[in-house]
Amino acid sequence: MTSPFSTRVILGVESSCDDTSMALLRGHKLLGQVDVAQLVHAQYGGVVPELASRAHQLHIAPILEALFEKTGLGWDDVDAIAYTRGPGLHGSLLVGSAWARSAAWARGIPLLPVHHMRAHILAHWIEHDTLAISGTSSIQSAPGLPAMGLTVSGGHTQLVRIDSPWAMEVVGTTLDDAAGEAFDKVAKWIGLPYPGGPEIDRRAASGDASAYTFSKPSVGGLDFSFSGLKTSVLNTLRKAIDRDGPLVDADIDNVCASLQKTIVEILVEQLERAAEKHGCKSIAIQGGVSANSGLRKAVLELGKKQGWSVHIPPMLCCTDNGAMIAMTGQFMAEKDQWGRLDDAPLARWPGF
Repeated sequence: MTSPFSTRVILGVESSCDDTSMALLRGHKLLGQVDVAQLVHAQYGGVVPELASRAHQLHIAPILEALFEKTGLGWDDVDAIAYTRGPGLHGSLLVGSAWARSAAWARGIPLLPVHHMRAHILAHWIEHDTLAISGTSSIQSAPGLPAMGLTVSGGHTQLVRIDSPWAMEVVGTTLDDAAGEAFDKVAKWIGLPYPGGPEIDRRAASGDASAYTFSKPSVGGLDFSFSGLKTSVLNTLRKAIDRDGPLVDADIDNVCASLQKTIVEILVEQLERAAEKHGCKSIAIQGGVSANSGLRKAVLELGKKQGWSVHIPPMLCCTDNGAMIAMTGQFMAEKDQWGRLDDAPLARWPGF
């Protein structure tokens, strides 16, 4: 590759779970992104892996066409293909990686196999025309380093010390379930549609966060645990239903507000401990749950209290997206971390 970093165009392909997404980046600048969510899973209350992989097969070619039409670019403009190699659902990863490797072979352009969790963090380095949507200068792009990052999604909850785009260390993780999974599972119990996390966030705005008290598991150190919290919610709901009958709309709003308050407190308390322990003056959140309004507000308040800079990605880069894959590919290309055509997808890919 001879293209300078500032002019290199990377095609990012994301297919780790149930979102199919492609994006084009020139340097740090997002040129365009096209996403397709898989609505088929709503009737099952969760992601069905076989259906997810089939949906990726249907969406991936039309998404590329739409992206080229949106940006006015074509294959001749693409310098490399970055794709999610793992971790994720094996079938979903296989579709995206097989497509990317086939396209790279056919077009004679290099590959960049991306670690999905690293990509969530590097979303903060993307330059967007939409960065000003929040109207507050405390939400920025790339964090000052070292920074403490909190990655929160349906499958992962991690605290990561970020020393550079190439040097990161996981300093805390969940010992059982992820925060996003806890949101979705409770949403299913109380009859909310899938995906439950955004619906809980919406309903929480109308609820009383002090209506229910749920236990916050103590695991020590900088790790997390959400299995016990789910048990606490389930037991509390059973007692409430036995005492007062089925939940009505007001009860559901209160459950959502109380659950959101509890999960956000757990996340932010550990984020604060981690930043203090590692001497970080910058904090960042990323992953699907970073779209949660309660978490965003609490992290901003933490930053204001401690005098730390706070970094939150725009909504289009919170959930799984092609832009973060392309951004990671840009940094990998700087270190000549090219992939091979025979790289197999890795459903489990520990570390970074």
